[in-house]
Amino acid sequence: MEGKKKIIVVGSCNTDMVIRVDHLPLPGETIIGHDFITNQGGKGANQAVAVCRLGGDTAFIARLGNDGFGAKSLQLLTEEGIDTSHVCLTDGVSTGVALIPVEDSGENSIIVASGANAMLSPDDIDKAEPLFEDAAILLMQLETPIPTLIRAAQIAKEHGATVVLNPAPYPKDGLPDQLLQLVDIITPNETEATGMSGVKVDSEEAAIRAIREIKKRGIEKVIITAGAAGAYTELKGCLVNIPTHKTKVVDTTAAGDTFCGALCVALSRGAELTSAISFANKAASLSVTRLGAWMSIPYEKEIIH
Repeated sequence: MEGKKKIIVVGSCNTDMVIRVDHLPLPGETIIGHDFITNQGGKGANQAVAVCRLGGDTAFIARLGNDGFGAKSLQLLTEEGIDTSHVCLTDGVSTGVALIPVEDSGENSIIVASGANAMLSPDDIDKAEPLFEDAAILLMQLETPIPTLIRAAQIAKEHGATVVLNPAPYPKDGLPDQLLQLVDIITPNETEATGMSGVKVDSEEAAIRAIREIKKRGIEKVIITAGAAGAYTELKGCLVNIPTHKTKVVDTTAAGDTFCGALCVALSRGAELTSAISFANKAASLSVTRLGAWMSIPYEKEIIH
């Protein structure tokens, strides 16, 4: 990775439709919301935008529908300064869409129709291989097909890049070793870490056990994000808690994506792991004070180093 700075993000891009509500609806319940906004989202696009806004040299590999949502998303990604040369418009399928009710407390639920995200293929990754020649980091999530992520990780490793996986949304059937053995750094939240490890992450003692179980899958570095409790990792055999910054929570949408993007930017600049996590915590804690996905992601100048 030495001398290389580019961060490649492989993942999803959605149009988010967000409604603020007093509480999340129960099954069969109809409720009246307060405000409605249409926002750009998708975990891949969120992370690409976070990397770019926080100072990273960013390329995004994704598929959009050849529709109004897709055209708008491509325009806005390009305007952010992201390399979109391998963001493809796809005929006959919609751009991904997410429906997001957000409680006044900041908690949310998300329903995603994958659309073109499900069409991203290993062949798309092969066509984008020239991007990997000067890549420091590959950042991925789980809203696109697993075989595509495996191919991306294989090419990244061939070119000496660090592979970072945000295992969200975590699949019921788990993740194949073929993918995990290519991952250098993984960033589950408490729920995802529980799914991966079989250890319910509800305490510091449980966090270190979960980290050690996940490492058995062949992953060198595990970072468990824990909201207001900060983030946990293991260094020299000991649990380390990197605290977050206390803020008023408005909306948690894209907070995890902001964390991942910020983490990769700091690592690409040579930061030690705990320093990179601290920078990521600062960025994520600022994002939760704002409504929406892209709308909430901060710029580098807003982060106090």
